[in-house]
Amino acid sequence: MRTGLARHVLAAGLVSLLAAGGCGVQPSEAISAGNPPSGGVARSLKIALFLVKNGRLSAVTRPGFRLSQADALALLAAEPTEEERSRGITTDVPPEAGPFSVTAGPDGHVVVTLSTPAGELSALAVDQIVCTAAAWAPQTPAQVTVVGAGQDLGPRSCPVQRP
Repeated sequence: MRTGLARHVLAAGLVSLLAAGGCGVQPSEAISAGNPPSGGVARSLKIALFLVKNGRLSAVTRPGFRLSQADALALLAAEPTEEERSRGITTDVPPEAGPFSVTAGPDGHVVVTLSTPAGELSALAVDQIVCTAAAWAPQTPAQVTVVGAGQDLGPRSCPVQRP
């Protein structure tokens, strides 16, 4: 009985191997795919953030994958990269400000909700949040309101230009 089962399994395996080997795919020359992505696709591979250098807002771009506005804002509450720190770049947004939630209205108004009281943030931290959220908004210039623990700051627009 076992010998019969083994023969059936072996036969099925050989039939599968033969079928896969003769699938008809032929080798071909390299096929040109044209120019690399540009325009909106290329921009989606850059992360736009506003960090701090010498006590002032500084536009920074990082290579990366497409993120949500909330994920981009979370990067403000994390430490800058080693390379950014070596250039004297810091952040004023405290880690406890995250996680963030973002609501965008049809009129271009963006509301960023923090996990801490909005009034406890420094003016520079608020500007970092406003400018980073505005850089990711579909409409420009965007108005941003920062909300946290029942305190509203805004609506505000970014005091510097997008990166």
